[in-house]
Amino acid sequence: MNSPARFPTDFVWGASTAAYQVEGATTEDGRGPSVWDTFCAVPGNVLDGDNGDQAADHYHRYNDDLDLIADLGLGSYRFSIAWPRIQPTGSGKANQKGLDFYRRLVDGLVERGIQPMATLFHWDLPQALQDRGGWENRDTAERFAEYAEICFDALEIRDWLTINEPKTVVDCGYREGQHAPGFKDDARAFVACHHLLLAHGLASRVLHERHAGRRIGPALNLHPTYPADDTPEALEAARHQDGLENRLYLDPIFKGSYPEDTLRWISERGPMADHILDGDLAVINEPIDMLGVQYYTPIFVDAKGERVFLHERTQAEWLEVYPEGFHDILMRVQRDYPGVPMIITENGLPTEDVPGSDGRVRDERRITFLRDHLAAMHRAMEEGARVEGYHVWSLLDNFEWAQGYSQRFGIVYVDYSTQKRTPKDSALWYRDVVKSGELR
Repeated sequence: MNSPARFPTDFVWGASTAAYQVEGATTEDGRGPSVWDTFCAVPGNVLDGDNGDQAADHYHRYNDDLDLIADLGLGSYRFSIAWPRIQPTGSGKANQKGLDFYRRLVDGLVERGIQPMATLFHWDLPQALQDRGGWENRDTAERFAEYAEICFDALEIRDWLTINEPKTVVDCGYREGQHAPGFKDDARAFVACHHLLLAHGLASRVLHERHAGRRIGPALNLHPTYPADDTPEALEAARHQDGLENRLYLDPIFKGSYPEDTLRWISERGPMADHILDGDLAVINEPIDMLGVQYYTPIFVDAKGERVFLHERTQAEWLEVYPEGFHDILMRVQRDYPGVPMIITENGLPTEDVPGSDGRVRDERRITFLRDHLAAMHRAMEEGARVEGYHVWSLLDNFEWAQGYSQRFGIVYVDYSTQKRTPKDSALWYRDVVKSGELR
């Protein structure tokens, strides 16, 4: 029998959520509309016409949710701040009631011995900024830095994440039209990409200038990219895909330059290069203190550059189960972009969870997924990957963007009709891993 994988005693275990996915209360206490409120209001954009108006009602039930986190023995809670709660129009004076909610949340975490980790932008851009061009408008990056400064000064939080998954905003929001703001235009997408990264750099500078001792970094969804066969064409296609998936975001942050091959391909499709002004890359290259890594799926591509699936998929058809990819991407970051610790800020899958007659939610597939991925992460750590914490996605079942409430990623089941919370079997399994520090 294999001995259990032991994690360092100071390893930080946590869970993640995002504001629009869990809070609800979209019109309360001065919150302004976001691009997701607007996107959800258009028939056909979201499955079943769902929206985030109520979500998991975390805005009203946060104390109960913090008790849940404490009961699971977690040492960290990664949440996001809703920009429209802090600045309803995306600029100007702070909305005090919005700040007060996050102060209460942070105080509640600290009282329970749980470390808060805050994400500044998890896709809910104030609609007023979108009306002025959104991320295609350079001014939005400047506004983001001002919003970040308000949050930094108001909230006693050590660890901050700037932009959550800029790639998803670019690809799903601007290239494929599946997410807000719902465009299908490569030319616009990569201009938005540059300004998202610029916003990250500007906010990072603000924190370093105003709050020494705190830490900041981006949260990037990294997809290890592989050739689906051993032809030279597939190898070249995988390299190209890696540029769009990973190097486009990692290189400017860590190296102060965009990857030449990827920028050349983008420049054939739009004016992104024209928006890279003198000094921008130095701003994006502001040293980070940690890297949030989000891993869900690998991407295998064939000789034509088309994605192919070689392993089982989940209810989310884009999510191919391949724990080895988790190990590979962590080792790759450690090799190519060393210098800062990695914190896993998301990892999980949706399963079709239904409570049994006894009320118990038996999500064995999630337990298997998490066990296999934690084992892959542990192996990477043993081989030198500098990983200091792990956050499961997600604490709660929630609004899953364009899929509405049809996919459940939580380790805690939410009955949306009553908002009753029920820890699934995976939550109890995770609690035991956290308590023992061992993976069996």
